[in-house]
Amino acid sequence: MKPFLPLLAASALCVSVAQAQTRDITGRVVSADKSEAIPGATVLIKGTTNGTATDAEGQFKLQVRDKQDVTLVLSFLGYKAQEVVVKPDQTIIEVKLSPEAAELNDVVVIGYGTVRKRDLTGAVTSVKGEETTKLPVTTVVESLQGKIPGADISRANGYAGQGASIRIRGNRSIANPSSSNNVLYIVDGVQGVNASDIDPNDVESIEVLKDASSTSIYGSRGANGVIIITTKRGSNGKARLTLNSYAGLTKVAGYGQFMSGPQYVAFRREAFRAVGTWNSPADDSKIFTAAQLDAINNEQYINWPDQLLNTGFQQNHQVGISGGGDNTKIYFSAGYFDEKGLLNLDHFRRYTTRLNIDQVVKKWLKVGANAQLAYVNNDIRRDPLNLASQSLPLGSPYDADGNLVLFPLGGTIVNPLADEQPGAYQRNTKSNRITAAGYVEITPLAGLSLRSTFGANFGTSEAGSFYGRNTIDGRGANSQASITNNQYRNLSWENVLTYKKDIGEQSFTATGVASYLSFNNTSSYIGGANQVLPSQSFYNLTAANQNPFYGSGLAENKLISFTGRINYSWKGKYLLTATGRSDGSSKLGQNNKWAFFPSVGLGWRIIDENFMKNVKAVTELKLRGSYGISGNDVINAYATQSSLTLVQFSYNESTAAPAYVISPTIGNNELKWELTNTFDLGLDFGFLDNRITGSIDYYDARTNNLIFPLGLPLFTGVTSVNRNVGRTRNRGLEVALTTQNLRGRAFTWSSTVTFAANRESIEELPNGNVIPDDYRNSLIQGQPSQIYYDYQKIGIWQLGEETEAAKFGAIPGDIKVADISGPDGTPDGKITPADRTIIGSRVPKWTGGFSNDFRYKGFDLNVLLVARVGQWISSDYYAKFVRSGSSNSAIVDYWTPENPTNDYPRPNATRTLNYVTTLTERQASWAKIRNITLGYTLPKTLTGKIGIDNARLYVSGKNLYTLSNLKDFDPEGEGVIDRPLNRVFVVGVNVGF
Repeated sequence: MKPFLPLLAASALCVSVAQAQTRDITGRVVSADKSEAIPGATVLIKGTTNGTATDAEGQFKLQVRDKQDVTLVLSFLGYKAQEVVVKPDQTIIEVKLSPEAAELNDVVVIGYGTVRKRDLTGAVTSVKGEETTKLPVTTVVESLQGKIPGADISRANGYAGQGASIRIRGNRSIANPSSSNNVLYIVDGVQGVNASDIDPNDVESIEVLKDASSTSIYGSRGANGVIIITTKRGSNGKARLTLNSYAGLTKVAGYGQFMSGPQYVAFRREAFRAVGTWNSPADDSKIFTAAQLDAINNEQYINWPDQLLNTGFQQNHQVGISGGGDNTKIYFSAGYFDEKGLLNLDHFRRYTTRLNIDQVVKKWLKVGANAQLAYVNNDIRRDPLNLASQSLPLGSPYDADGNLVLFPLGGTIVNPLADEQPGAYQRNTKSNRITAAGYVEITPLAGLSLRSTFGANFGTSEAGSFYGRNTIDGRGANSQASITNNQYRNLSWENVLTYKKDIGEQSFTATGVASYLSFNNTSSYIGGANQVLPSQSFYNLTAANQNPFYGSGLAENKLISFTGRINYSWKGKYLLTATGRSDGSSKLGQNNKWAFFPSVGLGWRIIDENFMKNVKAVTELKLRGSYGISGNDVINAYATQSSLTLVQFSYNESTAAPAYVISPTIGNNELKWELTNTFDLGLDFGFLDNRITGSIDYYDARTNNLIFPLGLPLFTGVTSVNRNVGRTRNRGLEVALTTQNLRGRAFTWSSTVTFAANRESIEELPNGNVIPDDYRNSLIQGQPSQIYYDYQKIGIWQLGEETEAAKFGAIPGDIKVADISGPDGTPDGKITPADRTIIGSRVPKWTGGFSNDFRYKGFDLNVLLVARVGQWISSDYYAKFVRSGSSNSAIVDYWTPENPTNDYPRPNATRTLNYVTTLTERQASWAKIRNITLGYTLPKTLTGKIGIDNARLYVSGKNLYTLSNLKDFDPEGEGVIDRPLNRVFVVGVNVGF
C-alpha cells in the first residue's frame, strides 16, 4: 500500500488546487418588462459549452474560474440574448432579459424552406391565419386588403362568389396588364393552385414575397410577387374539433340612381325645347307616344334597377379536425360557402374538403400528402342593369293580367325582367378542381435533408348557357343553347436538397432545387339556335337545330428550373442570402428559352451590436438590402409561331370555299424573357420594449425586354408581331407600423398601419408613344401603363359665347374642351386629336390600411379601415347620358338656359353629343370602414362544464361606410353599372372541442 500513498497525496493536492481556482455564481433570470422569473433560460460561459439552465424560480448556479472576469451568455426563446460580465468579486447576480418581438422568432415560410423572421433579408410580409377570418370574405386574398404594404387589393365586382384583385408593387408588363402582372400562388408547396378554392378557416399563415431576394428562387414564376399559403396541419395531443359558421344578409352598396319618371319627362321635354319642338305640356303629344302619355297622365312610373336589385344572403360553414401523435399527424376539414347575389339567378356555391397527413416512418424518413377538392356550382346572371338604366321609367313591367310585357310601352327595349321568368334563361358553370401532392423527405445525416414532392392540379368545368325567345338576348325572335367544356392538367415535380450547419458563431443553410412544371389545357364548345324545347335548356343540343357552331383547342407548355440558395449568418447579426435560378420555358424562342436569375440579400442586425446595448429605447433594429433579377414569359403558348386562320373565300362569284390565311399577329422565334432588376432597401425596427414595431422599404424595379405587340405596315398583310422592346419602372415606399397602445391585464388595444406609394412609369416604347383611338389604351413614356388620354373638358359653352363657340362648331350647351395644341405644337383654334392630353392614371398614388384590435376580458373588437388615393376612373354611370332623351339617363346636373352649369351639356333631340368620354373621367380617391367585428368568448368556467374548449360569438359588418368625393356610387366599383358592390352583415360562431 505504501507505493500508493504518494499518488493519493498528489491527487488530493491537485483537487484542492482546482477547488481554489474556481468559484460558484448563483443568480436569477427575470423578464425586464414584468420582473417575472424565466424558467428554462440557458446560461453559458462564453466561448465554451459549459453552462446550465434556470429552474422553476428562474434561479441557477454555475461554477466559474476564480480571480478573473467571466462573460455569461443568457438566452431564452422570445427574449433578446444578453451577455453579462461577472467581476471576480461577484458571486450573486440578477439578469433581466428584454422581450424580443414575438414575430422575430416566428417561423416565416419562404421559397422551398423556412426562416426565422429575425433572419430575413428580403421584403416578406407574414399574416397569421386568424387574420383571414376577422371579416366575412369570399377568398383569402380579400382578407389581406389593408394589411400588406405594397399590395394593391380592391373589389370591382359584386357578383356572388367574386373575390378581390391584387397587384404587388405595380404593373411591370404592358402587353396584357390584366393577366401578365398576376402574382404566383403557392399552397403547401404546390404552384398554381386556385387561391379562391381555399377556405379561410384552413389557413395557418400567408406570406407575401415582394422583392427579388425572396422571389427569385421562383425565377420567372415569381416576377410579379409570390403569395405562399400554408394550411393547417395536425399536431400532437388529443384530437381537436373546430366548428366555424356565419350567416347574414347582403345589401347593395352605393349604386348610382337613374332618373325617375318626372325627371325623365322634364329631360325629354328639354331635349325637344332645345330644337323648338316643345314649348309647353300642350306639346307633349309631339314628343311622347300615346302609351307614354298614358303612363305620364296616370303617374305610372317605375324604377327598373329597384325591380332587379334584392337583398342577398351569404353563409359559410366549416368543420376542422386535427390531431396526431409523435409519428402521425392529420388535419381534415370540410367547408361550404353559399352566396345568393343581389340579382335573381346570381347564385354561387362552393364545397371544399381538405386532408393533410404527415407520417414519420423512420427517424430518417418522413412522408406526407396534401389533398383538396373544390366543387363550385355557379349560376351566373346575364347583366340586366345596363338595360334597366336605359329603359324608360314609365309604365309597368306587367299587363293587367300579371303577364310580363316583353316590350314595355310598345318600344324596342326589352323588359329587363324578361330573363327572370320561369324557364326563360339559364347560365350555369360547374367546376371540379383537385389539388393533390405527396412528398417523401429523407434525412440521412444531421442537418441534411432531401424532399421530393409530386403535385397535380386537375380541373374541369362545364359552362352551359340557354336563353329563350322572350329574353333580353332572344328579343322575341330566337333562342340559343350552348355548352363549353374546359379541362386543365398541371403537373409539378420538385426535388429540394437542404443542408444546415452551425460552425462556431457561423451558421448556414444551403438549398438546391430541381423543378419540372407541365401545363395542359383543352377546350371544346358546341351550340346552336332555335332550341325546340326550352325545357331542355342546354342539355339537349341536338334540338338547337339552326346555325350550329362548334370548336375545340389545346394549349401546352413546360418549364424546367434549377435553383441554388445560400442563407448565411455570422454571430446571428450579419446575414447573407444568395440565390441563383435557371429557367427554361417552352413558350419562348428556340435560342432564348433559358435565362439565369440571380439575387443577393444582406442583413445587419444593428440591435445586436455592443454599441446598442445601452440604447434602452430601441429594442429591435435591422438593416437589409437586396438586389436581383427575375423574369416573365407573358405570352401564350405557341406565340413564337405563325398560325393560320380559317376564312371563307369565293372567286368569280362562285360558292364560298374554306381557305386559310396567316393570322394577324405573326410569330417571332427570337422572343426572349422579360427581365426585371429590383433593388430593395429595408429597415425593421422596434421601440420601447417593442410596443412600437414596424418596417420601412424602398424599392426600385426596372423591367426591360418587354414583350410587346409591335405594329406592322399594312402592306405586309399582317398587323403585328410580338417583340422584346421597351422598358418600365416601378419605385416606391412601403411602411408597416404596429403599436401596443394599451397592455393592461383586462384591456388591451393594438393598432397596425400600412402605407404604400408606388410610382409606375413607362421608360421606353418602340417608335415612341403609342396613341390609339381608344382613350383608355394609350401608352406614353414617363406615364403609368394605365392612363386616360383624352380631350380636356373645361366646362360647357355658355350664353354670350356663341361667336367663340361657333369657331369650334359648337353652340351654348355643348361640351367645351381645351384647345391645347395644333400641328406646330400651339393652339390653332381647332379641336383635333392633337388636343388630347393626359387626364389621369388608373394607378393609385398611395394605398393604406389602419387596423385596430381591442380586447376587454371576454370581448374583442376589430375595426379595419382601408384607403386607395389618387386614382382616376372612367365610370359607366357618368356615361349614361342620352342627350336626345330616347332612353333614360343618370341623374346629373345638365345645362339649360335657366341653369348655366358647367357639369353636363344641354339635352338636345337632334344634336350629336361629342366628347362624351370626358364626362366619365373622375378622380376617385376613397377611404372605407372595411370591417367592424365584435365578438365575445364565453368563460371557460361555463363552456368547460359541457366539454367545450372555447366558444366565441360575433357579429360582423363589411364595407360599412365610404368617404369619397364621389357620392353617386361606391367608387371601389368604379361606377360600373352591371356589377354593384355589396355591404355584408353576418352573425357567426367559433367553437372548439
